[in-house]
Amino acid sequence: MESTLVKYLPERAVALCTELIKTNEVHLKIVNERVTRHGDYRRLSSGQHQITVNVNLNKYRFLITLVHEIAHLVAFEKYGRAIKPHGLEWKKTFQYLMLPFIRPEIFPSALLPLIAKHFKNPKASSSTDASLSIALKRYDTQQSENSYVFEIPIGSIFRIYNGKLYKKGNRRVKRIECIEIATGRMFLFQPNAEVELIKD
Repeated sequence: MESTLVKYLPERAVALCTELIKTNEVHLKIVNERVTRHGDYRRLSSGQHQITVNVNLNKYRFLITLVHEIAHLVAFEKYGRAIKPHGLEWKKTFQYLMLPFIRPEIFPSALLPLIAKHFKNPKASSSTDASLSIALKRYDTQQSENSYVFEIPIGSIFRIYNGKLYKKGNRRVKRIECIEIATGRMFLFQPNAEVELIKD
Protein backbone atom coordinates (compact mmCIF):
# COMPACT_ATOMS: atom_id res chain seq x y z
CA MET A 1 0.00 0.00 0.00
CA GLU A 2 2.65 2.53 1.06
CA SER A 3 4.81 1.78 -1.99
CA THR A 4 1.84 2.73 -4.20
CA LEU A 5 0.78 5.80 -2.22
CA VAL A 6 4.28 7.29 -2.22
CA LYS A 7 3.86 7.93 -5.98
CA TYR A 8 0.77 10.08 -5.42
CA LEU A 9 1.12 11.78 -2.01
CA PRO A 10 3.55 14.09 -0.22
CA GLU A 11 6.11 11.81 1.45
CA ARG A 12 5.22 12.82 5.01
CA ALA A 13 1.52 12.13 4.38
CA VAL A 14 1.93 8.50 3.25
CA ALA A 15 1.95 6.80 6.69
CA LEU A 16 -1.02 8.87 7.95
CA CYS A 17 -3.05 8.08 4.80
CA THR A 18 -2.17 4.39 4.97
CA GLU A 19 -3.48 4.32 8.55
CA LEU A 20 -6.73 6.08 7.52
CA ILE A 21 -7.24 3.62 4.66
CA LYS A 22 -6.62 0.55 6.84
CA THR A 23 -8.66 1.79 9.82
CA ASN A 24 -11.68 2.53 7.63
CA GLU A 25 -11.25 -0.59 5.44
CA VAL A 26 -11.11 1.44 2.25
CA HIS A 27 -10.69 -0.18 -1.15
CA LEU A 28 -8.77 2.58 -2.98
CA LYS A 29 -8.81 2.69 -6.78
CA ILE A 30 -6.70 5.18 -8.71
CA VAL A 31 -8.55 5.85 -11.97
CA ASN A 32 -8.20 7.77 -15.22
CA GLU A 33 -9.05 11.46 -15.22
CA ARG A 34 -12.72 12.43 -14.94
CA VAL A 35 -13.40 16.04 -15.89
CA THR A 36 -16.34 16.52 -13.53
CA ARG A 37 -14.79 15.12 -10.34
CA HIS A 38 -11.46 14.48 -8.63
CA GLY A 39 -12.69 11.47 -6.65
CA ASP A 40 -15.70 9.70 -5.19
CA TYR A 41 -16.84 7.43 -2.38
CA ARG A 42 -19.27 4.53 -2.80
CA ARG A 43 -20.49 1.82 -0.51
CA LEU A 44 -20.76 -1.24 -2.71
CA SER A 45 -23.56 -3.82 -2.45
CA SER A 46 -21.01 -6.13 -0.81
CA GLY A 47 -20.67 -3.58 2.01
CA GLN A 48 -17.14 -2.70 0.90
CA HIS A 49 -16.10 0.98 0.96
CA GLN A 50 -14.68 2.02 -2.40
CA ILE A 51 -12.92 5.31 -2.98
CA THR A 52 -11.66 6.39 -6.38
CA VAL A 53 -9.19 9.23 -6.98
CA ASN A 54 -8.05 10.55 -10.36
CA VAL A 55 -4.53 9.50 -11.36
CA ASN A 56 -3.61 12.89 -12.86
CA LEU A 57 -3.90 14.97 -9.65
CA ASN A 58 -0.80 16.58 -8.20
CA LYS A 59 0.19 15.20 -4.78
CA TYR A 60 -1.39 18.02 -2.76
CA ARG A 61 -4.75 17.84 -4.57
CA PHE A 62 -4.60 14.03 -4.40
CA LEU A 63 -4.19 14.22 -0.60
CA ILE A 64 -7.08 16.68 -0.15
CA THR A 65 -9.30 14.57 -2.44
CA LEU A 66 -8.47 11.29 -0.68
CA VAL A 67 -9.21 12.73 2.77
CA HIS A 68 -12.38 14.41 1.38
CA GLU A 69 -13.70 11.02 0.25
CA ILE A 70 -12.69 9.22 3.47
CA ALA A 71 -14.58 11.97 5.35
CA HIS A 72 -17.75 10.94 3.44
CA LEU A 73 -17.30 7.34 4.58
CA VAL A 74 -16.57 8.29 8.22
CA ALA A 75 -19.46 10.81 8.39
CA PHE A 76 -21.98 8.31 6.95
CA GLU A 77 -20.80 5.61 9.37
CA LYS A 78 -20.98 7.95 12.37
CA TYR A 79 -24.12 9.98 11.61
CA GLY A 80 -26.12 7.70 9.29
CA ARG A 81 -26.99 7.77 5.60
CA ALA A 82 -29.65 10.48 5.95
CA ILE A 83 -27.10 13.31 6.32
CA LYS A 84 -26.40 15.72 3.45
CA PRO A 85 -23.31 14.61 1.52
CA HIS A 86 -21.55 17.97 2.10
CA GLY A 87 -23.50 19.08 5.18
CA LEU A 88 -22.32 20.05 8.64
CA GLU A 89 -21.48 16.50 9.74
CA TRP A 90 -19.24 15.96 6.70
CA LYS A 91 -17.56 19.37 7.16
CA LYS A 92 -16.73 18.62 10.80
CA THR A 93 -15.41 15.18 9.88
CA PHE A 94 -13.32 16.54 6.99
CA GLN A 95 -11.84 19.26 9.23
CA TYR A 96 -10.98 16.71 11.92
CA LEU A 97 -9.39 14.23 9.48
CA MET A 98 -7.42 16.96 7.66
CA LEU A 99 -5.98 18.58 10.79
CA PRO A 100 -2.90 16.28 11.11
CA PHE A 101 -1.97 17.08 7.48
CA ILE A 102 -2.02 20.90 7.65
CA ARG A 103 1.68 21.16 8.47
CA PRO A 104 4.77 22.63 6.78
CA GLU A 105 6.31 19.14 6.47
CA ILE A 106 3.42 18.16 4.17
CA PHE A 107 2.24 21.29 2.32
CA PRO A 108 4.44 24.06 0.86
CA SER A 109 4.39 27.29 2.87
CA ALA A 110 2.71 29.08 -0.07
CA LEU A 111 -0.31 26.75 0.21
CA LEU A 112 -0.68 26.56 4.01
CA PRO A 113 -2.56 29.88 4.57
CA LEU A 114 -5.00 29.08 1.74
CA ILE A 115 -5.58 25.56 3.08
CA ALA A 116 -6.08 26.85 6.63
CA LYS A 117 -8.65 29.35 5.33
CA HIS A 118 -10.40 26.72 3.20
CA PHE A 119 -10.77 24.33 6.14
CA LYS A 120 -12.52 26.88 8.34
CA ASN A 121 -15.56 26.04 6.21
CA PRO A 122 -14.66 23.39 3.59
CA LYS A 123 -16.54 23.43 0.29
CA ALA A 124 -17.99 20.47 -1.58
CA SER A 125 -14.92 20.64 -3.85
CA SER A 126 -11.56 22.33 -3.55
CA SER A 127 -12.22 23.52 -7.13
CA THR A 128 -15.03 25.82 -5.91
CA ASP A 129 -12.50 27.67 -3.73
CA ALA A 130 -10.97 29.73 -6.56
CA SER A 131 -7.90 30.96 -4.65
CA LEU A 132 -6.97 27.48 -3.41
CA SER A 133 -7.71 25.84 -6.77
CA ILE A 134 -5.48 28.28 -8.68
CA ALA A 135 -2.68 27.87 -6.10
CA LEU A 136 -2.92 24.05 -6.26
CA LYS A 137 -2.78 24.16 -10.07
CA ARG A 138 0.76 25.58 -9.89
CA TYR A 139 1.95 22.18 -8.65
CA ASP A 140 0.55 20.23 -11.62
CA THR A 141 3.25 18.40 -13.58
CA GLN A 142 1.57 19.22 -16.90
CA GLN A 143 0.59 22.87 -17.18
CA SER A 144 -2.56 23.50 -19.18
CA GLU A 145 -2.59 25.96 -22.10
CA ASN A 146 -6.16 26.92 -21.20
CA SER A 147 -7.18 30.19 -19.55
CA TYR A 148 -9.28 30.83 -16.47
CA VAL A 149 -12.64 32.51 -17.11
CA PHE A 150 -11.73 35.41 -14.81
CA GLU A 151 -8.63 36.19 -16.94
CA ILE A 152 -10.33 36.62 -20.31
CA PRO A 153 -12.02 39.89 -21.40
CA ILE A 154 -15.79 40.39 -21.18
CA GLY A 155 -17.36 39.50 -24.54
CA SER A 156 -14.80 36.78 -25.30
CA ILE A 157 -15.95 33.51 -26.86
CA PHE A 158 -14.59 30.37 -25.23
CA ARG A 159 -14.98 26.59 -25.38
CA ILE A 160 -15.29 24.26 -22.38
CA TYR A 161 -14.20 20.60 -22.06
CA ASN A 162 -17.37 19.21 -23.72
CA GLY A 163 -17.02 21.40 -26.82
CA LYS A 164 -19.80 23.90 -25.99
CA LEU A 165 -19.17 27.58 -26.78
CA TYR A 166 -19.95 30.48 -24.43
CA LYS A 167 -19.62 34.25 -24.36
CA LYS A 168 -18.28 35.81 -21.18
CA GLY A 169 -20.54 38.34 -19.46
CA ASN A 170 -20.46 40.30 -16.20
CA ARG A 171 -19.18 39.14 -12.88
CA ARG A 172 -21.63 38.60 -10.05
CA VAL A 173 -20.38 38.46 -6.45
CA LYS A 174 -18.56 35.12 -6.77
CA ARG A 175 -19.41 33.79 -10.24
CA ILE A 176 -19.33 35.01 -13.83
CA GLU A 177 -22.34 35.16 -16.16
CA CYS A 178 -21.72 33.38 -19.47
CA ILE A 179 -24.13 32.93 -22.38
CA GLU A 180 -24.19 29.59 -24.21
CA ILE A 181 -23.84 30.45 -27.90
CA ALA A 182 -26.06 27.62 -29.22
CA THR A 183 -29.06 28.27 -26.93
CA GLY A 184 -28.71 31.83 -25.61
CA ARG A 185 -29.10 30.48 -22.07
CA MET A 186 -27.16 32.08 -19.25
CA PHE A 187 -24.93 30.01 -16.98
CA LEU A 188 -22.86 30.97 -13.95
CA PHE A 189 -19.21 29.91 -14.06
CA GLN A 190 -16.68 29.67 -11.25
CA PRO A 191 -13.95 32.27 -11.92
CA ASN A 192 -11.32 29.52 -11.97
CA ALA A 193 -13.11 27.39 -14.61
CA GLU A 194 -10.55 26.44 -17.24
CA VAL A 195 -11.58 27.32 -20.78
CA GLU A 196 -10.13 27.50 -24.27
CA LEU A 197 -10.22 31.07 -25.58
CA ILE A 198 -11.59 31.16 -29.15
CA LYS A 199 -12.02 34.88 -29.80
CA ASP A 200 -11.52 37.92 -27.57
